[in-house]
Amino acid sequence: MDIEVELSRIIIDETSDQQIIVLKEKNGNRNLPIVIGIVEIMAIDRRLKGKTTIRPLTHDLLGNVIGALGAKVEKVVISDLGNHTYYATIHLNSGGKIIKVDSRPSDAIAVGVATNVPLFVAEHVFESA
Repeated sequence: MDIEVELSRIIIDETSDQQIIVLKEKNGNRNLPIVIGIVEIMAIDRRLKGKTTIRPLTHDLLGNVIGALGAKVEKVVISDLGNHTYYATIHLNSGGKIIKVDSRPSDAIAVGVATNVPLFVAEHVFESA
């Protein structure tokens, strides 16, 4: 079962290459901190603050490509945790067919924020974390 979450906090430390994003359970009290890179956290932060760029950045480009191919991002799921590494899937809808694309959580969240879709965490990930 997937639990809907929201971005609760973004912790940016420009002197480090490890940034933290905290996902909070929408209808509960659990939090899931995920360490991500500076490029991804800046893309997420920029989008959340409504800042645009003259040309599309990588995560915007991916959303544009998905749309140009006639598909739509449905949701992003932090789907697994293994060997201290989180895994994610981007769920696409292409003509009614759901396609799950493997992704790093940071990229999946950035695409999810860029395309304004819901974020989820698999129940077993919350339990394992």
